[in-house]
Amino acid sequence: MTVPTALLFPGQGSQKVGMGRRLADDHPIARETFAEADDAVGSAISRLCFEGPKDELVKTENAQPAILAVSVATWRALRAEVDLVPSWVAGHSLGEYSALVVAGALAFPDALRLVRTRGRLMQQAVPEGIGAMAALLGVDEAPVAEFCRQAAGDEIVTAANLNGAGQVVVAGHRAAVDRVIELARAAGARALPVPVSAPFHCPLMAPAADGLRAALADVSIDPPTVPVVANVDATPTTDAARIRELLVQQVTAPVRWGASMQQLAELGCRRAVEVGPGQVLTKMLQRMRLGIDAMAAEAGHWDALGVEA
Repeated sequence: MTVPTALLFPGQGSQKVGMGRRLADDHPIARETFAEADDAVGSAISRLCFEGPKDELVKTENAQPAILAVSVATWRALRAEVDLVPSWVAGHSLGEYSALVVAGALAFPDALRLVRTRGRLMQQAVPEGIGAMAALLGVDEAPVAEFCRQAAGDEIVTAANLNGAGQVVVAGHRAAVDRVIELARAAGARALPVPVSAPFHCPLMAPAADGLRAALADVSIDPPTVPVVANVDATPTTDAARIRELLVQQVTAPVRWGASMQQLAELGCRRAVEVGPGQVLTKMLQRMRLGIDAMAAEAGHWDALGVEA
């Protein structure tokens, strides 16, 4: 019996030095994928994944193509050994590009170049030190919206990641984010600054959205072979024109991850496999208790999949 399965792809923050090295050692298709990535971006993104240095890997314009490369290499190696056919795909922020590659909507080289450009645009949109992000834990979306309203003043602060299970990330001007942290803590929530170089997924990213729209104009997007659950509206789509517009909107809109996972549960998804570095999405989904069996296929360890696909 086929288990209705979604593939989930992680976003920025999942990078770590050494990611993909064992995968490349063990799987020829993974080595070929990393070579393809190096050719596409014109630099040794594979070496950066395998060896670092960390301070270069974490830079937004490097981290994004690096995570994409590891995610696609992981999927290609997994697909070569396991008969796993997804019914849906979804990716967290940057991970949406990995999902689109796996679903056949974006060519891998195009996606790599796009996310490098995206990372550069996002980094340049707000001067370093002006913006910030913070994770609020143990609080729902409605109180966070009120915290942001109270804290904004003449600045910007909004929800950036609606991750579900009582986790919301906010982004905006640094002082406004600090005020949200104070309000959240006063209300009994945990609030932690997120160490990022720019305030992603908020209106301050508007210049990056404009630049990405121009970059996307030169890229072909095909209808995906399986529905992609988009970050912006948490709705599955196979409409190529809609995907193009959603990728632009995604830069300034919150990532509606909790709603996306709820949508998958309502559609009948019973298994989710995280494909790429780390297990962040797997752990988040497990905390949501939606009746979806979540597991990670990191670094070639997919024996636990027990695939009956």
